[in-house]
Formats: sequence, C-alpha cells, structure tokens
Amino acid sequence: MNKGPISRSVVLTLGLMLVLALMLMAGCSKKSKVETDPAASTTVADTTQTIPKPVKAETEAPVDKSPDYATLEPGDYGVGDVFFDFDQYDLSDEAMGVLSRDARILKEAGVTVLISGHCDDRGTVEYNLALGEKRARAVRDYLVSLGIPAGNLRVTSYGESKPFAKGNNEAAWAQNRRAHFERP
Repeated sequence: MNKGPISRSVVLTLGLMLVLALMLMAGCSKKSKVETDPAASTTVADTTQTIPKPVKAETEAPVDKSPDYATLEPGDYGVGDVFFDFDQYDLSDEAMGVLSRDARILKEAGVTVLISGHCDDRGTVEYNLALGEKRARAVRDYLVSLGIPAGNLRVTSYGESKPFAKGNNEAAWAQNRRAHFERP
C-alpha cells in the first residue's frame, strides 16, 4: 500500500523542515544575543571609556610648582639682604656669599629687582643718600659679575629714610646699613 512510503516521505520532509527551522532559529538567536547582550555592550562602553583617559592625561599641562616670581617680593623666594660696616660700601666676604646665593635665585627667577641702599641715621641726609647709592651700586656690580643681566637690576638709595630697626644703638644701626631687594 502506498500509505507507507508516503507517510515516510512526509515524515522525512517534516523532519527535514524541522531541522532547517531549528538551524535558522539557532542562527538568529545567536545574532540576537550578540546585539542585545548587556555584557557585550558594557564591554564596548568600558573600552571606549578607557580610551579618553590616556588622551586626557597627555593633553593636560604639567603643573608648574615654581613660584610666580613677578608677584612676590624677592625676600619671599629667598633673596637676602646684605649688610655693611659703618661708613663702608665695600662688600665683605659674608656679603659676597649671600650675593652668590642670591645670584643663583635671580637667574632662575629672571625678574627685574630694585636694589635699595640704606644707611643708619648718623651723618647728614645728603651723605647718607650718596652712601646708600654706593652700596646699591656695589651690590649691582657684583651681581652683574656673577652673570645677572644689568638690565634686570635697578638701584636707588633711601639713605636713612627707611630704617629697618628703630633705635640709637649699634644693634639697630647695623641692621640699617644694608642693601635690600624689592620689586621695582
């Protein structure tokens, strides 16, 4: 009877169609999982999030930790005053040592400074102004000899008009006989 072979061919055809349908569903479901898999999209997002970090780090300017010399007083960044003996404008060994250190700082700073000459209150106003000028020029000339550009050094004299220490004794007078650095 023909029912046997027909039913077999029908069963075979149905089985073949079932296998094809399963293969199609398996193929589609894999694509669907890749597109909708949250782990896959997180991985992509994480990868794109880590890319800007190195780029950002490379584009950031390095932090400059040096002081803004132009806005500070020279004493604030280590430039020290020098002191003179009574009625003198010659530099002592101690003063030259201080100025050597000051020269290294001023070279790094690259700023213009005012060297003001000061005196104690003994002597006339005119004499002390002249002596203060000689003290300031002696300091400037020594710094120029150490490599500081002369254009970065200005001089003035205040004579006895701006004392550092008040008093009429040797301790006060010694503090007032100085060359002081300030912003012009």
